[in-house]
Amino acid sequence: MSTLLKSKAWKISVIVLFSIVLTGCLAWFRAYQTYLQLNEFDKNFAIKAKDDFTLEFKNPILFSEDFVTMSKLRASESWPLEHGRVWRYLFKKVDEQGNILQPEISFFFDLQFNKHPHQQLVAWTFSPLFLQIAPANFLEASLRSIAGADINEGAKQLRTNPESIKKIVGQLPLKDHVVAKLGAPLEIITETETEVYRYHFMLQTTVIEKGYEDRALNAVRLTFDLKTHELVKMSGRFAGLKVSINYRNYQSEATEEN
Repeated sequence: MSTLLKSKAWKISVIVLFSIVLTGCLAWFRAYQTYLQLNEFDKNFAIKAKDDFTLEFKNPILFSEDFVTMSKLRASESWPLEHGRVWRYLFKKVDEQGNILQPEISFFFDLQFNKHPHQQLVAWTFSPLFLQIAPANFLEASLRSIAGADINEGAKQLRTNPESIKKIVGQLPLKDHVVAKLGAPLEIITETETEVYRYHFMLQTTVIEKGYEDRALNAVRLTFDLKTHELVKMSGRFAGLKVSINYRNYQSEATEEN
């Protein structure tokens, strides 16, 4: 890393650190420390992907209550393990009025915590259905690309630079396959070169901080290429966490030509 880049990164770190300290939000401070760990991804994280996708935290920092502080939402359910505890955030497909649709279609995130007094996060698992809209190899690439992302401290958002993303070879999901798993969308929006399929999933929880009720609704937008029918972009908000992945930014030229 050049001296200029090091200087810029140091200045950003100092600004973010002072902002967090001044607001007194230790949850965001621990989240920022976890973000810094991404600079040495393989030292601090491990990935296990088969039917589902699990991100393991080798040097855990985040506390279980940090997720409640930042998202304002409690998990759908929780159960003990021999060496800790699991929180499950369960999302069910709903209509425009928030009614659960039948046949039921759902996905989940599992957060596993250790037996530390504050229950530190040691693993984050994405369910198989979620991988239909975020394939494992692209999900891993997007997680790795967060390191060095531009920080918007006010909005609590990270934005990656497409030019710095490492390209991968991978087949994007096709529309027919995605729809076979997720069912019909609420709406199809046709644009010049793409069409957007809009879905709603509702987090199943009864504990939401007052004023943040809208965070339980996850409005997913899936963008498909009109010619290839490939899924080229996914965006949504999951338990207060905004996610947007442009898969074309991660594809190698060789894959795009096939």
